[in-house]
Amino acid sequence: MGAAASAAGWSSVAGAASRGQRIDVHAHFIPTFFRQALAAHGVEGDGGIPLPSWSVSEALGFMDKFGIQAQVVSLSEPGLGFLPDRASRVQMARDLNDYVRQTLLAVPSYSPAHGRFGGFAVLPMANPSDEKEVQEACIEARRALTVLGMDGVGLYSNHMGTYLGDPALAPLMQTLNELGAFVFVHPVAPPLRPEVDIPNFVLEFPFETTRAATNMLYKGIFWRYPRIRWMLAHAGGTIPFLSYRAGLLALHLDAQKSAFSRLYFDTALSAAPPAMAAAKQVTDTSHILYGTDFPYSKTVYALKWPGDPNPELNTTFSSTERAMVDRTNALAQMPGLQSRIA
Repeated sequence: MGAAASAAGWSSVAGAASRGQRIDVHAHFIPTFFRQALAAHGVEGDGGIPLPSWSVSEALGFMDKFGIQAQVVSLSEPGLGFLPDRASRVQMARDLNDYVRQTLLAVPSYSPAHGRFGGFAVLPMANPSDEKEVQEACIEARRALTVLGMDGVGLYSNHMGTYLGDPALAPLMQTLNELGAFVFVHPVAPPLRPEVDIPNFVLEFPFETTRAATNMLYKGIFWRYPRIRWMLAHAGGTIPFLSYRAGLLALHLDAQKSAFSRLYFDTALSAAPPAMAAAKQVTDTSHILYGTDFPYSKTVYALKWPGDPNPELNTTFSSTERAMVDRTNALAQMPGLQSRIA
């Protein structure tokens, strides 16, 4: 991109920022009752770092600083696997989804949170080998999307070592396909990790997303459940770079390329030009959505000036494409959110 084009892109995006037009599809919420449950079970951090602070007002302050109109929140690692039994996981999932509905989505017009949030549903699933737990996940997915009006469903790369694509999850896949769900895949710690003193979020999280997506490719998930729209965290992990290699064992390489091109990728902690250029080689710009990973990324953004939170995106995207990434791509996939913020 030349200097003139870059300047034009900056001007356009800066104008969008001042109006607060961005949609952040990768942001997390940590309500007090969930933080207390984590502490009660000895969970002190997430991804190898301490659990950050979070509140509605803090999220709104972050959005206002960086021209973000709305955040679509989800639950980060460790999910609900730390809870001891199915009943406690079912109750916690319901409580979390009800919290999003009551505190963030269905708020009166005079509330500062009005029109500022969306949500990916939390499912009460940690042990897919328990058929009843998978059934409960199906029930909660349907309740969250059809009753609570949430914008999609959050799943993890693995659930107690069972990766997405495993046959045990077939009933849930069928339910999500029937619902035409938009599904956000977030990484969690792998069952086993190398003895390297590096926090999981640095390397293992991108690798986890890659493992899950590749497993789903080989198990035929993308073709058997075509109505599910999959969004992968952090630009798909290493999928953009390894897409060719990851598909070498597929029966038809062209089919593999088509499968990955149908996925959606967020920009959270992955806005650097090499990552975005690779993502554009795998899929269309209309499948790339803006994300920040707030509040876990607070240290990354703490020293940035108000306005454009990720100006490096202008190296990869034109001003027109940047508007798609920042806003319109997300609204196209989440019509409920579009209605709430209109």
